Amino acid sequence: MLEMKRLRLLWELHARGTIAAVAEALNYSPSAVSQQLGILEREAGVPLLRKSGRTLEFTAAGDALVAETGELLAGLERAEAALHRVRAEVTGSIRVAAFQTAMLAIMPGALRRLRESYPGLRVEVVQYEPGAALQETWARGFDLVVAEQYPGHSTEHFGGLDREPLTRDPIRLAIPPRGAGDPLFDSVGWIGDLAELPWVMEPHGAATRHWAEQACRLAGFEPDVRYEAADLQAHVRLIESGNAAALLPGLVHVGVTAGIRLIELDGSPHRTIFTAARASQGAHPALAAVREALADEAVALSLE
Repeated sequence: MLEMKRLRLLWELHARGTIAAVAEALNYSPSAVSQQLGILEREAGVPLLRKSGRTLEFTAAGDALVAETGELLAGLERAEAALHRVRAEVTGSIRVAAFQTAMLAIMPGALRRLRESYPGLRVEVVQYEPGAALQETWARGFDLVVAEQYPGHSTEHFGGLDREPLTRDPIRLAIPPRGAGDPLFDSVGWIGDLAELPWVMEPHGAATRHWAEQACRLAGFEPDVRYEAADLQAHVRLIESGNAAALLPGLVHVGVTAGIRLIELDGSPHRTIFTAARASQGAHPALAAVREALADEAVALSLE
């Protein structure tokens, strides 16, 4: 009989691409992963992998076994959820990935709600880039992800993940307080007035960077991006100190009393914040409790 732990390693290799990535994700040594996959192949009695240069490719038998293993893993999660549904209290452990502004604005209050309502529930939260977090949730590294999607940009969809909208987060033009920087900032009334002024944006490759650049180009200019930072708190500091302008989502301002000025953009654009989890875990009471707490906190923040 095939051993489930070894089947999981084969599934992980298919999901992550390399033995080194599987070893890192599951806290194994690469040699241990290779050894277990070799044993699985002998148990199967047919080749599951073949070498192609320096990489491993799946045979037809390997692909078939991966597909069946995915169904088995989903079935185990459904079985676990069923067991938790018959218990009198919500218990267990939920591992959550959240991007920076959700971590700062939504998670603290949601965790407080969960602590008060479900003392037997353990929630672990890791700050993670949304795109990578979606993939890692699909690969079972997380149980739930809080992710974002900017207007006109669709995040990658992974089979087996269900999405639930959490809130809509308004995006506004943020400029320095009057008298804090270049005098030209003081007369800014719309995005087009910033053609000759410095900007701060996230690094290239981020959906936020692409969206912000497109917003500037639609206004008729190429932004002078003098500062790059993935940390939106750094954006706020650069703006309030008079050094730059930026396009910032509303969550950044929750609990912040900075003196930056916010200007509405044409069309009132929003980013969508949503949660995603494996559908096989959707009926798990602990996961449902976390989603409910996040939704309640998002409503309480009244972003719009």
